[in-house]
Amino acid sequence: QVQLVESGGGLVQPGGSLRLSCAASGFTLDYYAIGWFRQAPGKEREGVSCISSSDSNTYYADSVKGRFTISRDNAKNTVYLQMNSLKPEDTAVYYCAAGFVVVPLHYVGYDYWGQGTQVTVSS
Repeated sequence: QVQLVESGGGLVQPGGSLRLSCAASGFTLDYYAIGWFRQAPGKEREGVSCISSSDSNTYYADSVKGRFTISRDNAKNTVYLQMNSLKPEDTAVYYCAAGFVVVPLHYVGYDYWGQGTQVTVSS
């Protein structure tokens, strides 16, 4: 069964950090670009970060650049999103997605999606 499972979300104070994980089962992430997206209540889904398959190029939304870092561990079939200096406006459900041919930070082209993990930044 092909599946992406996100984990690592939770409640954190402003300025804190979280590391999200996106673990794949039923397929190998090596050949896929992986994107992280988020959606806050009442807002459209937003592309946060993307990492390519072949040469591990990385892309970030301006709103998270310098604070978030995406990485992949093909041996563990997992992609990570390290989130530092978190702000209340980072509060959202975070999703990971996998696709062969994608437009970085755009949701078109992704074949598989996870169910999401909630990130809440609040004091």
